[in-house]
Amino acid sequence: MTEQSRLTTFKAFWPFYLSQHRSKTCRLLHYAGTAASIALLSALLALGQWYWLWLPLVTGYAPAWIGHALFERNKPATFEYPLYSFAADFKMFYFAITGRLADELKQLDS
Repeated sequence: MTEQSRLTTFKAFWPFYLSQHRSKTCRLLHYAGTAASIALLSALLALGQWYWLWLPLVTGYAPAWIGHALFERNKPATFEYPLYSFAADFKMFYFAITGRLADELKQLDS
C-alpha cells in the first residue's frame, strides 16, 4: 500500500482488514489466539506475574500469522497498521462470538 493510499481511520481500515481474513481457517486461528491471549493475560494479572506480560502477545499473534502464511497467503495487517490491526482482531472476535461477523463479511461482496 502506498503512502497516498494509507488508511487513516479505523472505519476505513475495517473493510480492508476483513478482506484480508476471508479464509475461515485463518479466522479460526485468530479466534484461538485471541481467546488464549485473553485467558493468559487474565491469569498472569491474577497471579501478579508481570515478567510474563509479553507472552499473551506471542500467544495471540503466532496462530494469526500462521493463518495468514498458510491459508490467506497474505501479509498480516499488523506490520503496517499495528494499532488498528490489534483493535480489529478484538472486533472480529467479538463479532464472531455474537453472530454478527457473517453480515460484515457479506458487505464486502456487495
